Amino acid sequence: MDSKSSEASEFSSPLLSTGNVESQGDGGSNDDVDREGQSQRGNSSIPATLILSTLVAVLGSFVFGSAVAYSSPTQSRIMDDLNLGVAEFSLFGSILTIGAMIGAVGSGKIADYAGRRVAMGFSEVFCILGWLAITFSKVAWSLYVGRLLVGCGIGLLSYVVPVYIAEITPKNLRGGFTTVHQFMSCCGMSLTYLIGAFSNWRILALVGTIPCLLQLLSLPFIPDSPRWLAKVGRLKESDSALQRLRGKNADVYQEATEIRDYTETLQRQKEASIIGLFQLKYLKSLTVGVGLMILQQFGGINGIVFYANSIFTSAGFSDSIGTIAMVAVKVSALGTCLGCFLAALSFFMQDLHKLKGVSPILVLVGVLVYVGSFSIGMGPIPWIIMSEIFPINVKGSAGSFVTLVSWLCSWIVSYAFNFLMSWSSVGTFIVFSSICGLTVLFVAKLVPETKGRTLEEIQASLNPYSTKTAVEFNA
Repeated sequence: MDSKSSEASEFSSPLLSTGNVESQGDGGSNDDVDREGQSQRGNSSIPATLILSTLVAVLGSFVFGSAVAYSSPTQSRIMDDLNLGVAEFSLFGSILTIGAMIGAVGSGKIADYAGRRVAMGFSEVFCILGWLAITFSKVAWSLYVGRLLVGCGIGLLSYVVPVYIAEITPKNLRGGFTTVHQFMSCCGMSLTYLIGAFSNWRILALVGTIPCLLQLLSLPFIPDSPRWLAKVGRLKESDSALQRLRGKNADVYQEATEIRDYTETLQRQKEASIIGLFQLKYLKSLTVGVGLMILQQFGGINGIVFYANSIFTSAGFSDSIGTIAMVAVKVSALGTCLGCFLAALSFFMQDLHKLKGVSPILVLVGVLVYVGSFSIGMGPIPWIIMSEIFPINVKGSAGSFVTLVSWLCSWIVSYAFNFLMSWSSVGTFIVFSSICGLTVLFVAKLVPETKGRTLEEIQASLNPYSTKTAVEFNA
């Protein structure tokens, strides 16, 4: 395989010799299908290394879900034990997102310079320290420090996990494998809600260190991203990692050549800073990436997830039963817009003092529909798309910026949520419902179909300037 790899520069990738990538359609060209079939010849099953690598990576997704959900089942107990008011607990809940913004700023650079595996390990160190600080907190400030450290860790994880998974999987499996990121995040949330309904908040924080340690100890056993290895010039290691990920009998020569040619061509362009992203050639990718993150967060997810117990209590429903029901509904969906509308309708009926027996049930149904829908829709989509649409020469800066925007919007929603509910429960959920409805239009008009296309094809179709440069280089 090494002898073939050494000859890669003599060949042009079929992608790079094609001027119009979009003409291939959503499913790619027949040649692409043939190449994919050839690369998997003799290796019909999914390689164990690919499965193991994905499972290790999504332990970070589980950590992410646990951290986000932690404030909901612990709210009343922490407020009682440490004598916190609503404003102080709102700070505790939302300071996670401030830490995540700090982590997001450096996420792309750390992942680019140190590698995807090192970035995941680095993030888990922050998370472990944070969970331990929360576990042994006696005063509010140490609680805040712990939550801030966990936030730094998940800010980094929220970028590097979906990027790593997207970069190691073949195009015919990428969609399913990247969705595991959101599934594990939901599992983390669900288990945290469930354990939190019956245990002390300090024990729950200590439990949060377990998946962090599991990922930290497992990272040495998985390969780094072949695309990142190619980007930093470690070509033999890139070929070796790709072979492990595709199976020992797979023919990876064509894919390795395509990765190498595309990466080398893009690296002839200057690596963009965050300011450099605001150029016409990256406009569509940036609009899609940032737009999805803004709509995802302003749809209200973190306000609902952070403070689910207080929502159920305000509606006159049992917070324990509501939390357990949220665990069960993670596997179904009807629509975030409908869910918020039902919750708004419930609070409206409550304000009118009508059907008081029905309104608590309605808010429960609304929240369950919302959370279930988000889990398989707007939860994974922005992160999957973000991991696919940016070329390798701008992925670090673009990923940092998009992740930062996501966590900034998350902080706004999570900090303001309790105050919005005090202002108007009906108005809060009507706003969220309207934004979720707007998201449908945004996705329909601007978000590209990525199924059955390599990362290089997706990026070339969204960034025509880069495609033009690549074609000229290989002409």
